[in-house]
Amino acid sequence: MSIKHGLLALLRPEPKYGYQLRGEFEAATNSTWPLNIGQVYTTLTRLERDGLVQASADQDDDGRSLYEITQAGRDELAKWFETPVTRESRPRDELAIKLALALAVPGIDVTAVLQRQRAATMQSMQELTRLKRGSRDGEISWLLVLESMIFGAEAEIRWLDHCEAMLSRHRRSATPTTQAIQEEDQQAGANR
Repeated sequence: MSIKHGLLALLRPEPKYGYQLRGEFEAATNSTWPLNIGQVYTTLTRLERDGLVQASADQDDDGRSLYEITQAGRDELAKWFETPVTRESRPRDELAIKLALALAVPGIDVTAVLQRQRAATMQSMQELTRLKRGSRDGEISWLLVLESMIFGAEAEIRWLDHCEAMLSRHRRSATPTTQAIQEEDQQAGANR
């Protein structure tokens, strides 16, 4: 999700000022994606430049400038809500890159990397499950975010299991010379 679209969504019902947008964004996601106020105002400046929001002629009771969504902003927001998120538009997966590099760099115990990641992901999933149990039914936006993170953690654990199985199959099929080199590399990594 982009901050741009998040702010447009929050501006759709009525004009708001920056700190209000930050607070509502964090409330909707239960601070899963915390924003600093600089990000909010930088994004608002770009949105205004692109004609998606405009500074309202009105100010709130404390004299703060309000921003309102334009028709172009409403059109952009509608397009965003109608367009499925594709895998290509998501950020690069640091874990996949880490594992690929662990395999490419001699002396790294890839199995240990996998096991540490699995343990950390399991711990995270347990914490998320505790948070879910403590949530109230009325917090539907937070529950959706929590469940997305829980499903993501479950998928990551399945993927880590798959990686470990692939690595095991690859080691069994490796030539004796290759296997000896891999075992040497693992031993060197374990001795560090």
